[in-house]
Amino acid sequence: MNIVASTEPRIQDVRVTDDEIIAHLAGGRVISVPLAWSWRLSEATPQERAHFRLIGSGQGVHWPDVDEDISVEGMLHGVPAPRPRSMSPPPRAGAVRDQEPPNKRIQPTRGKRRAQARGRAARG
Repeated sequence: MNIVASTEPRIQDVRVTDDEIIAHLAGGRVISVPLAWSWRLSEATPQERAHFRLIGSGQGVHWPDVDEDISVEGMLHGVPAPRPRSMSPPPRAGAVRDQEPPNKRIQPTRGKRRAQARGRAARG
């Protein structure tokens, strides 16, 4: 009888300190990444950081209070969470057009050019 052990890393427990996110993996390994890699956890309270659940049989961790998910693969491969761009409202429609200089010469469409050419040919 052959028994195949899973080679996929699985998180068994996680701890968040003031500087690091520390994951204890099945098999005894411990990995950590800088807390700054998760801007949501960096800004969370100690109580919010302590409230987590393992997801996907240990493939990742979810912090429901701050809506953050971190995978063991992301920790192992060094993938920090991107901070979203400014929370300001998107630019209004046409704002870019207002900033660009006006087009000084507008070309007629192909159909209009053909009609103009036929009119010139008819005249003479």
